[in-house]
Amino acid sequence: MRIKQLTIILMGLMLTLPLNAQKRKGETGNEPLFGKELASYTVASNKLAGATFYLVSGHGGPDPGAMGLYQGRPLYEDEYAYDIILRLARELMMRGVKVHIIIQDKKDGIREDRILPGSERETCMGKAIPLKQNDRLQQRAAKINELYRKDNSRYRRAVFIHVDSRSESKQTDVFFYHAPGSKNGKRLADNLRKTFADKYKQHQPGRGFTGTVSERNLYVLRNTTPVGVFLELGNIRNKQDQKRLIIPSNRQALARWIADGIEKDFKQ
Repeated sequence: MRIKQLTIILMGLMLTLPLNAQKRKGETGNEPLFGKELASYTVASNKLAGATFYLVSGHGGPDPGAMGLYQGRPLYEDEYAYDIILRLARELMMRGVKVHIIIQDKKDGIREDRILPGSERETCMGKAIPLKQNDRLQQRAAKINELYRKDNSRYRRAVFIHVDSRSESKQTDVFFYHAPGSKNGKRLADNLRKTFADKYKQHQPGRGFTGTVSERNLYVLRNTTPVGVFLELGNIRNKQDQKRLIIPSNRQALARWIADGIEKDFKQ
């Protein structure tokens, strides 16, 4: 009798597991946020087994974030940050981990377009995103902390993706920020930077990589419980940096390199 009851309980747990729960190598998953063509994925490794991630794309909803122009057409920070977050989420899920995608758009999956049209559909996991900046930041920090309290993974990290805005002439590399005094946040940022530097050395020898790691007193880094890292992926107004964003294969490379850097940190 006890065995039958245990089986029923276990079956009940299996039925309530979220789609993005940790899976073993060879298992398949489905995440509708990735879009119809890429919703299904297969776990290729379990190198990050035991990890949970909270992925946040910057701005969204009524706030498009920074803006640039490419051949007379607008580029919106929130759209490119969201596309890269989705790609990163898929990369991580294919490594068998649990991922919470905090900012969501039920219509826009991973897109292969160069110009990503703007919209205000994004939500904070189903809740409308407030217009006021402080309210937006508080909302996403509170959601991360709520999820964190329910997770028991031994390695939990928050990743915030943004795109910078500077003068058109200012070309930048990727910048990595961590909360003041966060030893583990700095280690994660350092591992990400080293990964990017190695990738540039491999794919663009002689170019060099000038991205930096530094403390930054940002609300989402100060007020979220998990160790966090905040990335600025380039200057949305600079013609060279725009190539990092508008070319889909470059967005995929960014996501893969971030996942590789996270894996490096996880091993430590």
